[in-house]
Amino acid sequence: MAPASVDLLVLIPFSAPELARLQAAFTVTYAPTPDLRAAAIAADGPKFRAVLTHGTAGLTAAEMDALPKLEMISCYGVGYDRIDVPAAIARNIIVTHGPGTNTISVADHTMALMLSVIRAIAVSDQEVRAGSWHDARRTTPELTGLRLGLIGFGAIAREVARRCNAGFAMSVAYHSRRRAADTDYTYYDTVLALAEASDVLVVAAPGGAQTRHMVNAAVLTALGPQGYLINIARGSLVDTEALIAALNDHRIAGAGLDVVDGEPAVPPALLTAPNLVITPHSAGRSPNSVDNMSALALKNLNAHFSGRPVLTPVPECAPKAA
Repeated sequence: MAPASVDLLVLIPFSAPELARLQAAFTVTYAPTPDLRAAAIAADGPKFRAVLTHGTAGLTAAEMDALPKLEMISCYGVGYDRIDVPAAIARNIIVTHGPGTNTISVADHTMALMLSVIRAIAVSDQEVRAGSWHDARRTTPELTGLRLGLIGFGAIAREVARRCNAGFAMSVAYHSRRRAADTDYTYYDTVLALAEASDVLVVAAPGGAQTRHMVNAAVLTALGPQGYLINIARGSLVDTEALIAALNDHRIAGAGLDVVDGEPAVPPALLTAPNLVITPHSAGRSPNSVDNMSALALKNLNAHFSGRPVLTPVPECAPKAA
């Protein structure tokens, strides 16, 4: 176990039991809000040797400058797009993350969003509760036989593909930085071409500058008035203004979102757009996945502060960690 004298700055919300797990191993400063975060760094920055954050909360180069003893940034979950990894590497700080910890939970949620928006579950529920039983009895598409397009082809996308293909006889195509050698699914070398060939377009790629607004007005138009967009990756991959326009102009049939660019702030115009189902970045939050993410974060922290190699460095740090 890592010595409890190691000061750990926690920048993300935790339940009491999960926080207690951290406090049993480290001297924890809990700062899950912007005000608490800024105050903790300003008052005690020089004492922290590790930071626990996630891809949305991130950690900036300026904050690293205020943490001169920082040795490790542990990212809770898979994505780490708002952690300035090049700045960390330049400062000899190791960065870890949690690949595979929430794959099943996010795949479950993807299917829930897909079914909810395509079968109009949410709006039908609201209408029945409002007394409009007959108005709620709309005709909606079957998932069976639809064409699935995946932007990104990591573990989550592969699990969604397996479920859609085996459970709903959906054809599967994908776009990623490179063609996968271990699958027969159809590969498209552009997002635009993939959208044109899809009925349901699922965004499952990493966030960051290279993928920002990858789904833009042209892609949404290519998806078409019978097409559905599902985003369980990062809000930054979708141009929100273009999505609002596409929904209101009926250039796409609907959208299911677990993430929004700029979250937790959500544009009011998005919330009033037709045929939208939205959840608060909760796809990865099942009891199993939370336990997996907490356990792996602790294993990485304990390994580093016990003088052992970390288990899951981010790819940019992998050569150094080895």
